[in-house]
Amino acid sequence: VQLQASGGGLVQAGGSLRLSCAVSGGAFSRYTMAWFRQAPGKEREFVTRITWSGRNTYYADSVRGRFTISRDNAKNTAYLQMNSLKPEDTAVYYCAADYRGLSYPSGYVYWGQGTQVTVSS
Repeated sequence: VQLQASGGGLVQAGGSLRLSCAVSGGAFSRYTMAWFRQAPGKEREFVTRITWSGRNTYYADSVRGRFTISRDNAKNTAYLQMNSLKPEDTAVYYCAADYRGLSYPSGYVYWGQGTQVTVSS
């Protein structure tokens, strides 16, 4: 199973970015998809996850109301729409996939390579 994250970049505070995570080689429609992030010197932290059906989503308090996770099972792709970005959102963002629906990094078997998001003040 391979995950390819894309869409990161440099944006000013208050701006928006949309990340994508394309999955190949696995049963995408059966996976919970999640996004985590890791800032320099910090541990990898949970951002959001979406169940296999897309019916249920969960968010970290720090991003709730600003970020939206979605998925397109026909395209084997998950998305993270990030609005009202803040400098503290600066991190490498990783997508992850697993059959279980958990909110911590060790709960995911499959990982993308990460995409850098930098928010300037």
